Amino acid sequence: MMMNLVNTITAFEKDMELQISLLKSFKKQKPISKNNQKNTIFSGSGDSLVSSMMAESLSDGLVRAMDPMDLYRNKSLVKSKNVYFVSISGNTITNIKTACHAKHSTAITAKPDSRLASATNNTIILNAETHHVFTAGSISFLESALTCMSLVKNIKIPRNSKLFSKAKRDSQNHLVSKKIYVLGSRFTFPLAMYCAAKFYEIMGYDAHYCKIEQFSHMELFSAKKGDTVIVFEEKNPHNSQLVKNLKKVGMNVIHPSIPTEKMSQFLYCTFFSQFLALNEAKRKHRRDCYFVTATKLRNVSNQMIY
Repeated sequence: MMMNLVNTITAFEKDMELQISLLKSFKKQKPISKNNQKNTIFSGSGDSLVSSMMAESLSDGLVRAMDPMDLYRNKSLVKSKNVYFVSISGNTITNIKTACHAKHSTAITAKPDSRLASATNNTIILNAETHHVFTAGSISFLESALTCMSLVKNIKIPRNSKLFSKAKRDSQNHLVSKKIYVLGSRFTFPLAMYCAAKFYEIMGYDAHYCKIEQFSHMELFSAKKGDTVIVFEEKNPHNSQLVKNLKKVGMNVIHPSIPTEKMSQFLYCTFFSQFLALNEAKRKHRRDCYFVTATKLRNVSNQMIY
């Protein structure tokens, strides 16, 4: 039975908790053959683009992740490739318009009766339980990302709560500033994007996501003393030196102990991102996600994406 939730921060936390059950019940897709992966594109927006990028990364670049607007403006790609459109709502207009031009298309969505599902040849239904409250994406992202990754590799999913508990415990040791940089490498860069998105949605903070190497060339020069830098990569001599140097100039650096195995990395960084944003909301006594209360901005967003 669903709880009567009173605010969207509580809803976010309750949806997060449902992720433990999803890990136990998730049913993997049959992986696309290596040969066909070379002719496959994953496309989505927001968290769904992150899910698509996780598939690209796990496939070692055999599949491509693309912005749906880029696809729409390059219709020859859509007509010659197998395209997986990722959209929880199934109602993002650019996905729908692009799918109408695709020769071989599949919708990955929670809404089997959506316009996107109708516009594609096939549908993969996401059916994770949520509390049906409009809030920041957590379990919906987890299910879509696992679905995309299982389509490119026979993944082994840890089916216990250890990583969830570790991420929760580790996140409690850290405070964040209102300006945040999240750094990732090839596999974790999409998760840096996801982490930044949670701070946009929940807190309305000035968050940036970037590659670890590129940060030292570009974004670093917009940083100020006291800003937060989060590093999503296993500890190694290069990033350890970066952390040391950043701390010397007064940066607030968060470099959690990330697992070495790829699926464990994905789960840990996902959960850690959620807990960091949730903890900040609780410290600031927020009842609702920023993007829910920022009605004028959300109206602009809705006008552009639906």
